Amino acid sequence: MHALPRRTRPQVVLVGPPGSGKSAVGHALAELLGAGCVETDREVERLAGTPVSEVFVDLGEARFRELEREATMQVLARDGVVEIGGGAITDPAVRAVLHDHTVVFLDVGIVDAAKRIGFDQSSSMVALLPRRSWIRHMEARRPLYTEVATWTVDTAGRSVQDVADQVVELLQGGTA
Repeated sequence: MHALPRRTRPQVVLVGPPGSGKSAVGHALAELLGAGCVETDREVERLAGTPVSEVFVDLGEARFRELEREATMQVLARDGVVEIGGGAITDPAVRAVLHDHTVVFLDVGIVDAAKRIGFDQSSSMVALLPRRSWIRHMEARRPLYTEVATWTVDTAGRSVQDVADQVVELLQGGTA
């Protein structure tokens, strides 16, 4: 086990776009560190009493972002591994708080993200629209991810375990 000293705040916060591997890497990393893992999307669901997809559709993006900010602030007070939703980084208050934490930006390109998310069928018009949306969001958010990142780890073409091992190395004093 690679357990680091216990703290009253997260050992590491994972940020990145959908398909970067935040959930899978977060859980693998928590296991390596002997720590818990919490996802802000699960906290949003707890606060809203409904799945994230329904919050977004029924209450709108503005309300979702409010709940996401509240959930993020709550989970950043916990120990272990924290996974922040891909769009939370657009909130200036969230970015300001993240500067006080060890943050790893899990970077990924559209090819790998598409495979992980499932919109990699290039012949389908339905698949094309999410790809364009993902690219547009990533172009807008990349500077925000890098702004708060202590380290950036490229997840493209890599196994979950390989990425989690690299993050542990970084936490123990390695270099990116």
